[in-house]
This record gives sequence, C-alpha cells and structure tokens, in this order.
Amino acid sequence: MLTIPRLSRLTLIPAISCDPMVSGWLSLRSKHTVDYSLVPKVKEEDLKEQFVRGSGPGGQSVNKTSNCVVLTHTPTGIVVRCHQSRSLDQNRRIARELLVTKLDNLQNGAKSVEAQLKSIRDAKSIKKDQKKRKIASLKEQWKNMNSD
Repeated sequence: MLTIPRLSRLTLIPAISCDPMVSGWLSLRSKHTVDYSLVPKVKEEDLKEQFVRGSGPGGQSVNKTSNCVVLTHTPTGIVVRCHQSRSLDQNRRIARELLVTKLDNLQNGAKSVEAQLKSIRDAKSIKKDQKKRKIASLKEQWKNMNSD
C-alpha cells in the first residue's frame, strides 16, 4: 500500500489487475461519498430552449444581445432561466446543470446530490462544534486545576 501525504481522509484501494501498466492503486475513495447514480439523465428532445434578452446591470450591451437562456423541461414543466455570464455557451451549460439539479431534488428528495452534500456539511459542522466544546472544557479544567 502506498501512503500519500496530505490526503489523511482518503483511503487507498489496491489494484486488482493483470495489466502490468496499472499502478499499485487505482482510485481514491473519500470518507464521505456522494451517490451520483440516481441523478436523472436529461434528453435533449425533452428540452425547449429559448434565447431572450437579459436584464440587470451591464448597460447597452445587455439590452442588445440575447444571451439569456430559458430552458423548459417539457415532461415536468420545470423552467430554468440563466443569465449568469455574458457568454451564451456558458449560460446554456449552467442552465442545463441547474435543470439537472432541480430534477434531482424533485425526484430523489433526501437522496439527491444536494441533500447528500448538505448532510455531509452538517455532520462535519457538528463534529467541529463538539471538538471546540471538548477543547474549551479541557481548558477550563486545566485552569481550575492550576488555580487551586
């Protein structure tokens, strides 16, 4: 097994392969894994895409160009509007990512990727708070012990 410095929360998976070109380990697995297998696949024929003029700060160039993307998922009726950048291609990509996230939250609920990441963040936050409280109590005990 190889050890990798600064990757304390990752575990190594040994390679089981007949190929001599494969190194001693294939992949790294995180302590907190997110299941991406339930994320819905969006078909292009299910999408209705429109390009409209954006609004907001930016002046004359924003009012002239149609780089705001409005995506409609026809089976569910979910509408996503994206005008985060000046580039039409970036807005199309971001709009599709937002649509997939909304569909995932709608279909999977607590098992969606966003909910899984939130639960991991909450668990880390709880663990961090517990550690802070423990250190504070140990400091208090040490102060009480030394003051006597």
